[in-house]
Amino acid sequence: MSDATPLDLATMSVGEYLDRLAAAVPVPGGGAVAGVTLAQANALGAMVVGYAIGKPKFAAHEAAHRAAHALFERGRRRALDLARDDASAYAVLNRLWKLPKDDPARAGFAPAVLAAIAAPEATLDLAAETVAALATLVGTTSASLASDLRIAFDLAEAAADAAIENVRINLPSVDDDTLRTEIGARTEARLGALVRSASEWRGKVR
Repeated sequence: MSDATPLDLATMSVGEYLDRLAAAVPVPGGGAVAGVTLAQANALGAMVVGYAIGKPKFAAHEAAHRAAHALFERGRRRALDLARDDASAYAVLNRLWKLPKDDPARAGFAPAVLAAIAAPEATLDLAAETVAALATLVGTTSASLASDLRIAFDLAEAAADAAIENVRINLPSVDDDTLRTEIGARTEARLGALVRSASEWRGKVR
């Protein structure tokens, strides 16, 4: 896969994705892993709540369950889109890094850095939304799926951890000191809140 080839994770087989991830090429890389991991968290959430939808035992939660299922389905698709966006943004940035600093094309370097930060930051935000949706399933879905629900929390947190690594690695390339500090503080605060929430709710899964 060349840097210019769009990363269409939705149509790849698992084996093809892993082969491309293992190759010594810039993309897919950690950003794609963050998106795919988050997509799996949403898929597991959809599966867990799917077993509760329409069951008399969980009828009192039907409306909330259907809303959560719709959110997980949207989140799964959005996560893969963000994985693609991250790969595309990094491919552009990687090409610009290789140019001499006096090359006119390097004029696009600053916006390319911000684009490479925007995708993982959006992934971090989506991970927080996923954790919040998973929290609504705690105590309202089948106890036999408790391990799947805990794994979904774990995956959402892992996706957030992976996403912020991609923010951190690009932050030093942001020339504006104020903007760099603002992005760093914002994303670290969001990750901290997500980790605390995921840990709290995961501990309540029985």
